[in-house]
Amino acid sequence: MIPENLERGNFGSRFGFILAAAGSAIGLGNIWRFPYFAGEHGGGAFVLVYLVFVVLIGIPVILAELSIGRASQKNPVGAFRALAPGSAWPVVGLLGVTCAFAILAFYSVVAGWTLGYLYESLTGGLSGVTTAEKSEALFSGMIGSPLLPIGLTAAFMLLTVVVVRGGVSGGIERASKILMPVFFVLLVVLAVRSMTLPGGSEGLGFLFGFDWSKITVKVVISALGQALFSLSLGLGAMITYGSYLPRRENLWTSGATVAFFDTSIALLAGVIIFPALFAAGGDPAAGPGLVFVTMPTVFNALPGSTLVGVAFYSLLVIAALTSTISLLEVVVSYFIDERGWGRGAATWTLGSLCFLLAVPSALSQGAFASLSRDGLLGRDFLDVQNIVFGNYALSIGALFICLFVGWRWGIAAAAREIEHGGHLFSMKKAWSVLVRFVCPLAVLTILGFIIYTQDYF
Repeated sequence: MIPENLERGNFGSRFGFILAAAGSAIGLGNIWRFPYFAGEHGGGAFVLVYLVFVVLIGIPVILAELSIGRASQKNPVGAFRALAPGSAWPVVGLLGVTCAFAILAFYSVVAGWTLGYLYESLTGGLSGVTTAEKSEALFSGMIGSPLLPIGLTAAFMLLTVVVVRGGVSGGIERASKILMPVFFVLLVVLAVRSMTLPGGSEGLGFLFGFDWSKITVKVVISALGQALFSLSLGLGAMITYGSYLPRRENLWTSGATVAFFDTSIALLAGVIIFPALFAAGGDPAAGPGLVFVTMPTVFNALPGSTLVGVAFYSLLVIAALTSTISLLEVVVSYFIDERGWGRGAATWTLGSLCFLLAVPSALSQGAFASLSRDGLLGRDFLDVQNIVFGNYALSIGALFICLFVGWRWGIAAAAREIEHGGHLFSMKKAWSVLVRFVCPLAVLTILGFIIYTQDYF
């Protein structure tokens, strides 16, 4: 019998892994971030560049992370230690664990907002939001309250802890098998409803119509950054999930399937939002406030507004929860593997500490002046965390993962892991070139751009 503090668990099936890994990748980056990025950067032009980067950068890095995880059967720190013993490479894994913890702290704040909006839609609180001013007042009142954002963040963190405490198969996989099918059904129903709205075809034209003149350096860099952020790359989530994947499973098709689902969800989110937006006369370039400020007024201009609002914000809650689960699991797996903690103690302790780190972000949206944009930092605390960890640390992590697989551990060793069990890896030569040269150069370009321009995603 393996002691509890050493028991890591495994996914019970390839289907369960794909749902869990897809859930990790599918999050607010798809339903919230992708639509407003597309809206701000020209619609179809951004979408096309994003799709190219998912294929050329996203899938290769996913496979690199999965191969590291499954070959080592360890958390990010233990994985680098096992594959490069006696070296400094475990520091890269520690960066990933730290990054996951910090991102979870501010991500759970935004996730809490989705919970608040779901409550408002269920209780009829959004029914009176018929103008931009009323919507802005609702949003500002919610995030600027001294107590409500903390309570919403605590509730979301509690949901996350309960699932992760259940373990890999009993918690994460089981929750994914329930949440992800519900998520897909809601997504498809809303997409069909949106496409049938009068004037909705204009929204589809904006999303998928292509105009070369709209492709700028900013569009290209933003699409590349979105591809990395959306797929949860560079923070060790795929290394962790890969370590729970049995070696009999086909790594290549599993990784490609996760990327396919993630990208499809982002596009379907656009199909939901832009036809509805154009049908109601909304602004596609509304920015980060798109789903919280703009969409409530859009829903109230549509037939069946209450049901549509409940379905949409349920979608957001599920997307956020599947991501927070994977972020917490990265940190929990490290303390189980490397520190010998039991899963229960690790989950509750780390979830509580992460909540404490989230409190300044929750208070930085208007409740506490010194943490806001008008305070000492010049940016609000949530924004600072996003810049440090969601921009710099995430990019640096992805860069070193590519360098590790391409030049330290080696393409040959990684390819053998992908082909383990006799699985065909037909894209091996192209993948090796992408991981060794193209992916590192692309990530360095992101880093150079944000350092030079101070223009963050």
